[in-house]
Amino acid sequence: MTATARRGYFDIVAVLFVSFLLLSNIGATKLIELSPFGATLIFDGGAILFPLTYILGDVLSEIYGLKAAKRVIITGFFVSILASIIFYLIQLAPPAADYENQAAFEAVLGFVPRIVLASVIAYLVGQLLNAYVLVWLKKRSGEKNLWVRLLGSTVVGEAADTAIFCFVAWLGVMPLGVILNLMIVGYLYKVGLEAVLLPVTYQVVGWMKRHEPTYRQHIQH
Repeated sequence: MTATARRGYFDIVAVLFVSFLLLSNIGATKLIELSPFGATLIFDGGAILFPLTYILGDVLSEIYGLKAAKRVIITGFFVSILASIIFYLIQLAPPAADYENQAAFEAVLGFVPRIVLASVIAYLVGQLLNAYVLVWLKKRSGEKNLWVRLLGSTVVGEAADTAIFCFVAWLGVMPLGVILNLMIVGYLYKVGLEAVLLPVTYQVVGWMKRHEPTYRQHIQH
């Protein structure tokens, strides 16, 4: 006997969401500095991929609703904590005699309680706010004004996520000016990236609405 797999694409979107989250958390351990036109911009490596989790979060909320989106978001929260614990246990495990990269492993993937705390709290608050705002706006506009929902939810969610992470992770460790630089640049980059990718998000959401069987049924009724 076997259980019946769900129809549709929810599982694929959920797996991609959690995967992008884990990859962006690893990338966030590196700070990147660019100097375009003489201005200094500092952001963490997670900013390259993390905005895509917000796009997928928008897809989850728009197509599957708040309850399903919260389920995936909370799953990502616990998987992130589990990943940190596993990396910590690997860090504590005695290295093999011919393994020469213990210090490098600890520097990149080593367990830093404050960073982990900042990351998981910022993620949870930001993603839940993103989902709540999008669903709240959809209840008032229906299928119209998708761009308002996508950008409005991102503006709120990313603001909370970026501010919480920067202050919890770096307050008292870095100068306030650097923290504000990280926060402002990171926030503008993430919101700007979602705005640039808005046509792509529209195509993805439109395709999902046309091909997700249960969504088509709701529209027809």
